[in-house]
Amino acid sequence: MADNDHPQRYSEQKKVQIFDGEFLPHIDAMYNFAYRLTFDEDDAKDLVQETYLKAFRFINSFEEGTNAKAWLFRILKNSFINDYRKKSKEPNKVDYNEVETYYNSEDANAEITPDLRVEALQDMIGDEVTNALNSLAVDFRTVIILCDLEGFTYEEMAKILDIPIGTVRSRLHRARNLLKDKLKSYAQSMGY
Repeated sequence: MADNDHPQRYSEQKKVQIFDGEFLPHIDAMYNFAYRLTFDEDDAKDLVQETYLKAFRFINSFEEGTNAKAWLFRILKNSFINDYRKKSKEPNKVDYNEVETYYNSEDANAEITPDLRVEALQDMIGDEVTNALNSLAVDFRTVIILCDLEGFTYEEMAKILDIPIGTVRSRLHRARNLLKDKLKSYAQSMGY
């Protein structure tokens, strides 16, 4: 039998010690990963919160001294995929109270000035790399984030994504080529 068949039994004090010492230091990286998957601050925060709740709930299955960051990333990735599947099967919901509240507020009468549109466009300039990365399918975006931004090894990525190392390598190769194609014209316009 594998060691995973018999999870550790930590005391409550030890659970808090592991949580604070091994899990919490990765909260910024977890948020960045969640945001790059969801493109929404609130959804990213919810995903990180859900990840940490699950991490604490299943802390007995964490082997102290192993890569806590990889363990947390795997929980987050699985939560994202499960939420994504659930949401894709649900019809879109409209909160009519929210719509009514908006139309009865002063904001509904405010006009968008040309200055605000210019500011929005200025924020987009220079974000070509981020936009190109964000336009990739989630499987490709994920491997680039894990490898090139978070610095995980192929072995760690295979565990996080629950796929063979060969698939990690091939997906990363394809993702980088897709990203390169998306950035080709931008690079040429910048003189590269």
